[in-house]
Amino acid sequence: MKKLSIFAVALAAMAFTACGGNKSAKTEEAAPEKSFEQEQVEAKIKMELDSLAAELGKLKDLPIVKEDDGVKLTDQEKQVKPDYLLSAAVAENAATLAEKYRMISALSVDKTIAAMYDMPTDEYQAAVAKLIADVDDPSFKDINDTASIFKTGQELYTAMEQNGRINNYWQMVAASLVEEIYVMSQNSEKFLKAFDDDAAANVTYRIVLLSDAVSRLQEYDPEIEPIAKAIEALKPLNAVSVDQLKTQLAETKDKIVEARNSLIK
Repeated sequence: MKKLSIFAVALAAMAFTACGGNKSAKTEEAAPEKSFEQEQVEAKIKMELDSLAAELGKLKDLPIVKEDDGVKLTDQEKQVKPDYLLSAAVAENAATLAEKYRMISALSVDKTIAAMYDMPTDEYQAAVAKLIADVDDPSFKDINDTASIFKTGQELYTAMEQNGRINNYWQMVAASLVEEIYVMSQNSEKFLKAFDDDAAANVTYRIVLLSDAVSRLQEYDPEIEPIAKAIEALKPLNAVSVDQLKTQLAETKDKIVEARNSLIK
Protein backbone atom coordinates (compact mmCIF):
# COMPACT_ATOMS: atom_id res chain seq x y z
CA MET A 1 0.00 0.00 0.00
CA LYS A 2 1.26 3.44 -0.90
CA LYS A 3 2.20 5.44 2.17
CA LEU A 4 2.62 9.03 1.07
CA SER A 5 4.90 11.43 2.92
CA ILE A 6 5.30 15.02 1.85
CA PHE A 7 8.89 15.02 2.91
CA ALA A 8 9.77 11.85 1.05
CA VAL A 9 8.13 13.22 -2.08
CA ALA A 10 9.85 16.56 -1.70
CA LEU A 11 13.23 14.93 -1.20
CA ALA A 12 12.78 12.68 -4.21
CA ALA A 13 11.69 15.54 -6.43
CA MET A 14 14.55 17.77 -5.36
CA ALA A 15 17.09 14.98 -5.56
CA PHE A 16 16.06 14.28 -9.16
CA THR A 17 16.38 17.97 -10.00
CA ALA A 18 19.73 18.17 -8.29
CA CYS A 19 21.21 15.11 -10.02
CA GLY A 20 19.49 15.40 -13.36
CA GLY A 21 20.89 11.99 -14.24
CA ASN A 22 24.34 13.57 -14.61
CA LYS A 23 27.22 11.83 -12.86
CA SER A 24 29.76 14.57 -13.52
CA ALA A 25 32.22 15.69 -10.90
CA LYS A 26 30.58 19.11 -10.95
CA THR A 27 27.20 17.61 -9.95
CA GLU A 28 28.83 15.48 -7.26
CA GLU A 29 30.53 18.54 -5.82
CA ALA A 30 27.18 20.33 -5.65
CA ALA A 31 25.47 17.43 -3.91
CA PRO A 32 26.30 18.47 -0.31
CA GLU A 33 24.85 21.94 -0.91
CA LYS A 34 21.72 20.46 -2.49
CA SER A 35 21.35 18.09 0.44
CA PHE A 36 21.45 21.05 2.80
CA GLU A 37 18.82 22.81 0.72
CA GLN A 38 16.64 19.72 0.84
CA GLU A 39 16.89 19.64 4.62
CA GLN A 40 15.96 23.32 4.80
CA VAL A 41 12.93 22.89 2.53
CA GLU A 42 11.79 19.87 4.50
CA ALA A 43 12.15 21.67 7.82
CA LYS A 44 10.37 24.77 6.53
CA ILE A 45 7.39 22.81 5.18
CA LYS A 46 7.11 20.81 8.39
CA MET A 47 7.23 23.95 10.54
CA GLU A 48 4.54 25.66 8.46
CA LEU A 49 2.24 22.63 8.48
CA ASP A 50 2.79 22.13 12.21
CA SER A 51 1.73 25.72 12.78
CA LEU A 52 -1.38 25.40 10.61
CA ALA A 53 -2.42 22.17 12.36
CA ALA A 54 -1.88 23.78 15.76
CA GLU A 55 -4.15 26.68 14.77
CA LEU A 56 -6.77 24.26 13.54
CA GLY A 57 -6.57 22.37 16.82
CA LYS A 58 -7.40 25.53 18.77
CA LEU A 59 -10.75 25.93 17.05
CA LYS A 60 -13.91 24.58 18.62
CA ASP A 61 -15.96 22.01 16.74
CA LEU A 62 -18.58 23.48 14.45
CA PRO A 63 -21.98 23.39 16.20
CA ILE A 64 -23.52 20.90 13.78
CA VAL A 65 -21.23 18.15 15.13
CA LYS A 66 -21.02 19.19 18.78
CA GLU A 67 -22.51 16.57 21.07
CA ASP A 68 -23.45 18.72 24.05
CA ASP A 69 -24.06 22.30 22.95
CA GLY A 70 -24.54 21.77 19.24
CA VAL A 71 -27.68 21.67 17.10
CA LYS A 72 -30.72 20.34 18.94
CA LEU A 73 -33.64 19.01 16.92
CA THR A 74 -37.21 18.78 18.14
CA ASP A 75 -39.14 15.53 17.80
CA GLN A 76 -41.13 17.13 15.01
CA GLU A 77 -37.95 18.17 13.13
CA LYS A 78 -36.59 14.65 13.44
CA GLN A 79 -39.58 13.35 11.52
CA VAL A 80 -38.31 14.94 8.30
CA LYS A 81 -35.23 12.86 7.53
CA PRO A 82 -32.45 14.43 5.42
CA ASP A 83 -32.19 13.06 1.88
CA TYR A 84 -28.83 14.68 1.14
CA LEU A 85 -26.53 12.51 3.24
CA LEU A 86 -24.13 10.12 1.57
CA SER A 87 -25.10 6.48 1.46
CA ALA A 88 -22.67 4.26 3.34
CA ALA A 89 -22.37 2.24 0.13
CA VAL A 90 -20.36 5.02 -1.56
CA ALA A 91 -17.39 3.85 0.50
CA GLU A 92 -16.93 1.19 -2.17
CA ASN A 93 -16.18 3.94 -4.71
CA ALA A 94 -13.04 5.03 -2.86
CA ALA A 95 -10.12 3.54 -4.79
CA THR A 96 -6.99 5.50 -3.89
CA LEU A 97 -5.53 5.99 -0.45
CA ALA A 98 -6.42 9.69 -0.51
CA GLU A 99 -10.01 8.91 -1.49
CA LYS A 100 -10.34 6.43 1.37
CA TYR A 101 -9.12 8.99 3.91
CA ARG A 102 -11.57 11.57 2.58
CA MET A 103 -14.40 9.05 2.70
CA ILE A 104 -13.61 8.22 6.33
CA SER A 105 -14.17 11.85 7.26
CA ALA A 106 -17.22 12.49 5.07
CA LEU A 107 -19.08 9.36 6.19
CA SER A 108 -18.21 10.06 9.83
CA VAL A 109 -19.78 13.52 9.53
CA ASP A 110 -22.91 12.07 7.93
CA LYS A 111 -23.08 9.37 10.60
CA THR A 112 -23.17 12.15 13.19
CA ILE A 113 -25.97 13.95 11.35
CA ALA A 114 -27.91 10.71 10.89
CA ALA A 115 -27.70 10.03 14.63
CA MET A 116 -29.02 13.54 15.27
CA TYR A 117 -32.16 12.54 13.36
CA ASP A 118 -32.40 9.16 15.13
CA MET A 119 -31.59 7.41 11.85
CA PRO A 120 -29.79 4.03 11.76
CA THR A 121 -26.00 4.39 11.79
CA ASP A 122 -24.81 0.78 11.72
CA GLU A 123 -24.05 0.86 8.00
CA TYR A 124 -22.03 4.06 8.39
CA GLN A 125 -20.10 2.52 11.26
CA ALA A 126 -19.33 -0.62 9.26
CA ALA A 127 -18.26 1.35 6.19
CA VAL A 128 -15.94 3.61 8.20
CA ALA A 129 -14.47 0.63 10.05
CA LYS A 130 -13.70 -1.09 6.75
CA LEU A 131 -12.07 2.05 5.34
CA ILE A 132 -9.94 2.40 8.46
CA ALA A 133 -8.84 -1.20 8.03
CA ASP A 134 -8.10 -0.57 4.35
CA VAL A 135 -5.81 2.40 4.94
CA ASP A 136 -4.01 0.47 7.70
CA ASP A 137 -2.82 3.65 9.38
CA PRO A 138 -1.13 3.07 12.75
CA SER A 139 -2.01 6.66 13.65
CA PHE A 140 -5.60 5.62 14.31
CA LYS A 141 -4.54 3.09 16.91
CA ASP A 142 -3.47 5.97 19.15
CA ILE A 143 -6.82 7.74 18.91
CA ASN A 144 -9.15 7.06 21.82
CA ASP A 145 -12.42 7.61 19.95
CA THR A 146 -12.48 6.84 16.22
CA ALA A 147 -16.15 7.94 16.11
CA SER A 148 -14.91 11.53 16.24
CA ILE A 149 -11.92 10.94 13.99
CA PHE A 150 -13.23 13.39 11.39
CA LYS A 151 -12.65 16.24 13.85
CA THR A 152 -8.93 15.92 13.00
CA GLY A 153 -7.45 17.35 16.19
CA GLN A 154 -3.85 17.94 17.19
CA GLU A 155 -3.49 14.42 18.57
CA LEU A 156 -4.32 12.90 15.19
CA TYR A 157 -2.05 15.32 13.33
CA THR A 158 0.91 14.44 15.54
CA ALA A 159 0.33 10.72 15.10
CA MET A 160 -0.06 11.00 11.31
CA GLU A 161 3.04 13.16 11.01
CA GLN A 162 5.06 10.61 12.95
CA ASN A 163 3.75 7.80 10.75
CA GLY A 164 4.43 9.53 7.44
CA ARG A 165 0.74 10.19 6.67
CA ILE A 166 0.82 13.96 7.05
CA ASN A 167 -0.63 14.62 3.58
CA ASN A 168 -3.63 12.46 4.31
CA TYR A 169 -4.34 14.41 7.49
CA TRP A 170 -5.17 17.36 5.24
CA GLN A 171 -7.25 15.11 3.00
CA MET A 172 -9.36 14.32 6.07
CA VAL A 173 -9.58 17.95 7.15
CA ALA A 174 -10.81 18.94 3.68
CA ALA A 175 -13.44 16.21 3.49
CA SER A 176 -14.86 16.86 6.95
CA LEU A 177 -15.00 20.63 6.43
CA VAL A 178 -16.60 20.37 3.00
CA GLU A 179 -19.17 17.84 4.21
CA GLU A 180 -20.05 19.98 7.23
CA ILE A 181 -20.49 23.07 5.06
CA TYR A 182 -22.51 21.07 2.55
CA VAL A 183 -24.87 19.84 5.28
CA MET A 184 -25.22 23.39 6.62
CA SER A 185 -26.07 24.70 3.16
CA GLN A 186 -28.87 22.17 2.75
CA ASN A 187 -30.83 23.57 5.67
CA SER A 188 -29.16 26.70 7.02
CA GLU A 189 -32.28 27.81 8.91
CA LYS A 190 -32.06 24.70 11.06
CA PHE A 191 -28.31 24.17 11.36
CA LEU A 192 -27.27 27.77 11.94
CA LYS A 193 -29.55 28.11 14.96
CA ALA A 194 -26.70 26.88 17.18
CA PHE A 195 -24.12 29.24 15.64
CA ASP A 196 -22.91 32.51 17.07
CA ASP A 197 -20.79 35.02 15.16
CA ASP A 198 -17.53 33.46 16.35
CA ALA A 199 -18.60 30.04 15.09
CA ALA A 200 -19.59 31.56 11.76
CA ALA A 201 -16.21 33.26 11.42
CA ASN A 202 -14.45 29.98 12.29
CA VAL A 203 -15.89 28.44 9.13
CA THR A 204 -13.98 31.03 7.13
CA TYR A 205 -10.84 30.55 9.19
CA ARG A 206 -10.88 26.81 8.58
CA ILE A 207 -10.99 27.50 4.85
CA VAL A 208 -8.00 29.84 5.15
CA LEU A 209 -5.96 27.31 7.13
CA LEU A 210 -6.73 24.56 4.66
CA SER A 211 -5.89 26.81 1.71
CA ASP A 212 -2.51 27.62 3.25
CA ALA A 213 -1.75 23.93 3.78
CA VAL A 214 -2.71 23.09 0.20
CA SER A 215 -0.43 25.81 -1.15
CA ARG A 216 2.50 24.10 0.58
CA LEU A 217 1.58 20.56 -0.44
CA GLN A 218 0.32 20.73 -4.00
CA GLU A 219 3.77 21.20 -5.57
CA TYR A 220 4.83 17.80 -4.26
CA ASP A 221 1.62 15.78 -4.11
CA PRO A 222 -0.64 15.42 -7.17
CA GLU A 223 -3.35 13.81 -5.03
CA ILE A 224 -3.87 17.13 -3.28
CA GLU A 225 -5.47 18.61 -6.43
CA PRO A 226 -9.08 17.74 -5.43
CA ILE A 227 -8.57 19.68 -2.19
CA ALA A 228 -7.32 22.68 -4.15
CA LYS A 229 -10.46 22.59 -6.32
CA ALA A 230 -12.71 22.27 -3.29
CA ILE A 231 -11.07 25.19 -1.51
CA GLU A 232 -11.34 27.35 -4.61
CA ALA A 233 -15.08 26.68 -4.71
CA LEU A 234 -15.42 27.59 -1.01
CA LYS A 235 -13.49 30.87 -1.11
CA PRO A 236 -16.63 33.02 -1.52
CA LEU A 237 -17.44 32.08 2.08
CA ASN A 238 -15.90 34.88 4.14
CA ALA A 239 -18.53 35.52 6.79
CA VAL A 240 -17.89 37.18 10.13
CA SER A 241 -21.45 36.83 11.39
CA VAL A 242 -24.26 34.29 11.34
CA ASP A 243 -26.37 36.48 9.05
CA GLN A 244 -23.51 36.80 6.57
CA LEU A 245 -22.88 33.06 6.64
CA LYS A 246 -26.55 32.32 6.00
CA THR A 247 -26.57 34.66 3.00
CA GLN A 248 -23.31 33.31 1.61
CA LEU A 249 -24.38 29.68 1.98
CA ALA A 250 -27.44 30.47 -0.13
CA GLU A 251 -25.43 32.38 -2.74
CA THR A 252 -22.76 29.71 -3.10
CA LYS A 253 -24.93 26.60 -2.74
CA ASP A 254 -24.00 25.35 -6.23
CA LYS A 255 -20.31 25.93 -5.58
CA ILE A 256 -20.53 23.99 -2.33
CA VAL A 257 -22.07 21.05 -4.19
CA GLU A 258 -19.20 21.37 -6.68
CA ALA A 259 -16.67 21.28 -3.84
CA ARG A 260 -18.27 18.20 -2.34
CA ASN A 261 -18.35 16.41 -5.68
CA SER A 262 -14.67 17.15 -6.27
CA LEU A 263 -13.77 15.30 -3.06
CA ILE A 264 -16.43 12.62 -2.76
CA LYS A 265 -17.47 10.87 -5.95
